[in-house]
Amino acid sequence: MSDNKKGRNSLVDTSRLINESNLKERLGNFFIQWEVILVLMFIFEIILFTNLSPYFLDYFNMMNATFTFMEKAILALPMIFVIMSGDIDISVAAIIALCSFAMGFAYQAGVQTAGIVLIGLGAGVAAGAFNGFFITRFGMPAIAVTLASSSLFRGISQAVLADKAYTKYPESFAYFGQGYVGNSLVPFELLLFVVLAAIMGFVLHKTTYGRKLYAIGNSLSAARFSGIRVNRIRFINFVLNGLFAGISAILLTSRIGSTRPNIATGFELEAIMLVVLGGVSINGGKGNIFGVVLAVFLIGYLKFGMGLMMLSAKVMIITTGLLLIIAVLLPGILDAIKSSRKLARQQQGV
Repeated sequence: MSDNKKGRNSLVDTSRLINESNLKERLGNFFIQWEVILVLMFIFEIILFTNLSPYFLDYFNMMNATFTFMEKAILALPMIFVIMSGDIDISVAAIIALCSFAMGFAYQAGVQTAGIVLIGLGAGVAAGAFNGFFITRFGMPAIAVTLASSSLFRGISQAVLADKAYTKYPESFAYFGQGYVGNSLVPFELLLFVVLAAIMGFVLHKTTYGRKLYAIGNSLSAARFSGIRVNRIRFINFVLNGLFAGISAILLTSRIGSTRPNIATGFELEAIMLVVLGGVSINGGKGNIFGVVLAVFLIGYLKFGMGLMMLSAKVMIITTGLLLIIAVLLPGILDAIKSSRKLARQQQGV
């Protein structure tokens, strides 16, 4: 009987040690997930700036701060699809300039708010389709096509406007970039971003289209052999990029109330940065919407907090640049850690 008790106790102890080991392993894997790291960084950021400034954690200020980064956030949503499938689009800022120019030109011709919005969206779709056509029809590299089209799209507004600007728009048009939802303090731009992020998240994670994006990003040739119409998917991605650039153009033009050839300069790089910082692999095939949404608010409120500290724009650029470097390097390091742990488990099992 004594030997039986010792045997049972030994089994219980062994089982307990295994459970503890599994728990530690699960916790370890949980805390090296990129999205969890972003959440922890965001919490640290909130605590830091709350202690540094009494104006940071103010509801009115935090809502109004979103006006400064929602257009870039909206640009980042379809950019996830583009980068996920192994492409890149550096023309989105120039598409914004083209759409804004088209809207300003239309208003000078007597078109009112509804027409202006449709023209802005239409110009964006046309520009995205232009990119997608040359990339998919002729097999040209996305970076080459979008670099060339960037000069073309912004060049159109520069050629017509030169050093002038469209500075008059209908009063009702101002709501899109300056208005609030009902009697609340929630900006219309913020609500629109949340809705669009939910839609894009559903498409990416819950539909066959999203699964095809992951397949194309992991192996374009394998995706073709499995029957996926790769070029069709890529073309749609660039059209979506153009459409969302048109939406951003409407919001930005409405917010600043004018159109100039240099509007949205640098927006393309910030949108790409948000996507990469959000955990989407620059090589394609990996990432999710949640990480990118976290990156949007992490960077947006980081700049807001640094602005309250009266830090210069150069410091903000350096800080965001460092974050981007971390975003590129750290996921690979985390994957290596996961792989080494998996290998260690397999060896222990043997």
